[in-house]
Amino acid sequence: MENAIVKVEDLSHRYASQWAVRDINFEIHNQGVVGLLGSNGAGKSTTMNIICGVLKQSKGEVFINGINLKDHPVEAKRNIGFMPQKLPLYLDFTVEEYLTYCADLRMVEKSQMKKAVQDVLERCGVAHFRERLLRNLSGGYQQRVGIAQAIVHNPRFVVLDEPTNGLDPNQIVEVRNLIKEIAIDRSVLLSTHILTEVQATCKEIKMIEEGQMVFSGTLEMFDNYIEPNSLIVQLEIPPAKEELLKIPGVRSFEELSQYRFRLGYDGEKKTAQGVAETSVNRSWGMTELIIEKSSLDAVFARLSKKNTK
Repeated sequence: MENAIVKVEDLSHRYASQWAVRDINFEIHNQGVVGLLGSNGAGKSTTMNIICGVLKQSKGEVFINGINLKDHPVEAKRNIGFMPQKLPLYLDFTVEEYLTYCADLRMVEKSQMKKAVQDVLERCGVAHFRERLLRNLSGGYQQRVGIAQAIVHNPRFVVLDEPTNGLDPNQIVEVRNLIKEIAIDRSVLLSTHILTEVQATCKEIKMIEEGQMVFSGTLEMFDNYIEPNSLIVQLEIPPAKEELLKIPGVRSFEELSQYRFRLGYDGEKKTAQGVAETSVNRSWGMTELIIEKSSLDAVFARLSKKNTK
């Protein structure tokens, strides 16, 4: 079997006597965007810094493209690109000067450097600003340059920390599209606390809380983590509230409008089927039946143990 692009085994780290992360395990095998979620102080930054080789872990191992990061840091880091939340920009450099400097730091061969810089200038949509000083770019274009420096050496794995932080709505959409584009041929780990960001860009989610992995799976699995417990129904000839509450499995009733209602139910599929069958049998004229899923916020709250009862 092909090596995982990223493999994290029993990763633990502590500062003095306080454990920041404990026994983190996960693998990333495919191209695409993986979301790293967690509350403030959950251990996301510690995990990212260890994976990128910025911090040496107390215990455990990290493998990048099959290479042990602790034993062979230089070789492993050739496969890693990193854009921290605070961009490491030299504002008096032009865009091209800065990306050439970053390519040199990343050990791109001299003979390939000009082509590598030109490729990321074009791919990240900043070629027309190549001679402009970084300080004179908008926030959105500075983010593009930040992404460009993370991929100038063509790594297999890229870590982006809050890449849309501080951008306006149009810039956010542009950067999201860029992230999805660069993830076509590499794995991207996107650290964020913004759930709409995850929904818009990620295929998979890893969630850390209190230093431990509390969820690892697809976006669909995350979305369905909490079983649905309400139905939205629209009836052209609605019955009395009591009639709806008599349907087996229906536990509560809320009137949303004259013809539209929310029914709390036990989560069983047969309950939704029973509501539909009863409506047909009694000629209530059902025009809509929706199983109401929990919001991503509710799932996040449940996993972070901050849900209210």
